[in-house]
Amino acid sequence: MLRLLVQGMRARWVTFTGSFVALALGVGLIAATGLALAATFQAPHRGPERFAAAPVVVRVSDTLRVSTPIGERTQRLADPRAVPAELAAELARLGRTVEDRTFPVSFADASLGDGADRADTEADGEADGAGDGAVGHPWSVAAATPYRLTGGRAPAAPGEIVVAVAPPAQDRSGGAAIGDRVRVVTPAGAGSRTVVGTVAATDFETAVFFTEAEAAQLSPRIDALMVHADATAVRKAVRKAVRGTGSGIDVLTGDERRRADPDPDRDSEALVSVNALLGTAAGITCFVSVFVVASTFAFAVAQRRREFGLLRTAGATPRQIRRTVLAEAVLVAVPASAAGCLLGDLGAPPLAAWMVDSGIAPSWFAIGDQTWPLHTAFWTGLCVATAGVLTSSWRAGRIKPTEALREAALDSRAMPPSRRLLGALVLLAGLGLLVWSLATDPGEALKRKTYLTRPMLLIVGFALYAPVLVPPLVRLVTWLPARLPGATGLLARENAATGVRRTAAVAAPVLITVALAASLLGTTATINEAKATEAATQTAADYVVAAPGEEGALPAPFVARARSIPGAAVSASRSTAVTVLEEGVALVRSEARAVDPADLAAVSRLPVASGRVADLDDGGIIVNEEWLTRTVGQRVRVWLGDGREVTLRIVAVLRTGTGGNGAYVTPRNAPGATVDRVDVKLRDGADATAVDAALREAGRTTGTTVLTKDEWLTRSHPRSSESTRLGLLLILGIALLYTGIALANTLVMATSDRVGDLAVLRLTGATKPQVLRLVAAEALVVVAVGSLLGAAVAGLNLLGLRGALALLSVRSPLVVPWGSLGAMVAASAVLAVVAAVVPALTALRTRPVEYAGTRE
Repeated sequence: MLRLLVQGMRARWVTFTGSFVALALGVGLIAATGLALAATFQAPHRGPERFAAAPVVVRVSDTLRVSTPIGERTQRLADPRAVPAELAAELARLGRTVEDRTFPVSFADASLGDGADRADTEADGEADGAGDGAVGHPWSVAAATPYRLTGGRAPAAPGEIVVAVAPPAQDRSGGAAIGDRVRVVTPAGAGSRTVVGTVAATDFETAVFFTEAEAAQLSPRIDALMVHADATAVRKAVRKAVRGTGSGIDVLTGDERRRADPDPDRDSEALVSVNALLGTAAGITCFVSVFVVASTFAFAVAQRRREFGLLRTAGATPRQIRRTVLAEAVLVAVPASAAGCLLGDLGAPPLAAWMVDSGIAPSWFAIGDQTWPLHTAFWTGLCVATAGVLTSSWRAGRIKPTEALREAALDSRAMPPSRRLLGALVLLAGLGLLVWSLATDPGEALKRKTYLTRPMLLIVGFALYAPVLVPPLVRLVTWLPARLPGATGLLARENAATGVRRTAAVAAPVLITVALAASLLGTTATINEAKATEAATQTAADYVVAAPGEEGALPAPFVARARSIPGAAVSASRSTAVTVLEEGVALVRSEARAVDPADLAAVSRLPVASGRVADLDDGGIIVNEEWLTRTVGQRVRVWLGDGREVTLRIVAVLRTGTGGNGAYVTPRNAPGATVDRVDVKLRDGADATAVDAALREAGRTTGTTVLTKDEWLTRSHPRSSESTRLGLLLILGIALLYTGIALANTLVMATSDRVGDLAVLRLTGATKPQVLRLVAAEALVVVAVGSLLGAAVAGLNLLGLRGALALLSVRSPLVVPWGSLGAMVAASAVLAVVAAVVPALTALRTRPVEYAGTRE
């Protein structure tokens, strides 16, 4: 039996090679993404950075801590309070202290380098955003940080600064050099500064250093205090100073000083996003690999029905047939899985390097020494290969000797009842989950994990029903070609319609390619368009001025000048957050904005579900429908951005929308927040030209970029972030590359198995070009069938998304990426034609008479 097994594998080496390639590549993809995913489970440990040389650091805690019945719960505060001046004075008695102040800084011009004063010559140009994300500090804190002068000297007088110099691709100072006069934008406005020194940039912030006096003027609040004294004495003084005030003061020493660094958890937070991306990529990769491998192995078994029929006629028992098929699968799967693990081990480091170069992963990200992903990938490949042939082997063993030849000649009974039942269950599960989410939580459809994974069930369901769907779809796409002169169209239709298993196996990679690409690209584009539409609908302002960076602030002089412009309704708002304890155990933070209700009503059209925005006051709050407590008039206990606990009355409830509708409070309930957005609307009868000129003059004077509503929408929407776009390309690239290879692989297997059919055509008088045209036409028909099945899956997903948006009261059209889909279908068609014609051309080298002789 073993010798017969080996001889059979030699005779069908093309089929087994195709199965080997499909499995090896699938296991390789699973192993590579698994190794990359395993590298995200642990971030490197970093010691203190900003205050590495400070003996003791005192600051107000930036963490909210709330006791619950199941333990303490924590959340990061949006606006931590400043160190009290009284405490700073008390600690100064213990030893030398250094006050740290941190405030946003940007550079209003980037044409620097010859030491000339360009601030005045650039006064007519608007700020271009260079320097976004930089922060200012007093020079005295540099002694406790990694910053050391690389050139020049320390600032000694007002108007002098020291800048951090990074590589050109990362430099945010506009290429400033010692002696340059630069236009710097601070919370106090824009002004000229002289660069007197430079320091090397760090990866945790881009710093600009001022004199102590100027920093105190620009930012009076004390953000942290470095104390050169005994830590025990400092703690004792802090406890005495804050007793009874409820203020949480941190006294940090040793490794704890890293908690005072900017974003001390940035490494772990970066890994969270990378982990989510790679987790999704690994899931989709595993699904695509399993889908293609199972389809390929099942098709390989289906190709051999004639052989199994002859074995049954020769006396082989059903059990022997099944054992033969399973043994062959194991003989192919073991070396293929091993080869796939080797490919994955070799491919994981380049994958990690690409993620680093693209900015998806942090610079230190690298593949570790974990081996469990390789074991997982190996056994997954082995199990999938075995499962892929299990059902087919069972059916092959059931062939009766008297039915062998009839069964081998035609794809009859291609859809057994068990497959119908399984397909129905999978389709009902996919559609049921879609309907359930629409009925219970429409917003779930807009989440990445949902719209990336939901198409999978529908893809499997349509693939299971492919034997039923293929014949009518083939007749649909060949309706016109079959009626054209010549026999090519008619033969292509009949060959594709009768060879159901072959057509379904070849169409499967096209199905998954079109379904995934259309679902993912269409969903993200539709969500982005919906967000842009929602933002445009909710913003009644004619101008929107937003601070650069996530934690930036608009200059106070600009806000004051904007408010004084005649004929302009101005709303200055602040980013903050509120935290609520839900069900007594879950501490949930919600983004919020601090606004003046009268000003807000003039420049916005919020989607109010109940209540009135105008009722907002210092004792009220506006929430959205995602809140557990959302009845107008109810009181809800919240913690404000600075950690204060208050009870506020719900005055209005907003619809959830696409997820951007947060809470609203008054400025009194966000004392630590700074103005980061100004909306300006022309009043009735106002002179639009005069308002525009005054607003832009205020922007030029203070180094602030003024945008019209349309310009703001274009800049802010509907783009996805670069990391999101690259992550989506990573997921699609892995899936589509593999399915493309699988398509070519399956077509080579299918065409190589049709040498007899091609010989019969040659004996009936068909020329080689006619046979090749027929093979190419059949390949195009199969691609069209797979594209229609994939379009049906994508259509169901996009219609579900459209329904979710409608339920969320967001009116936005579906965005279908026709260009991308057309390119993918065209690429699949070209690949299919080449993969079908090349082996057919090779097969036609054998004379038909010689093939007939071997058959006899």
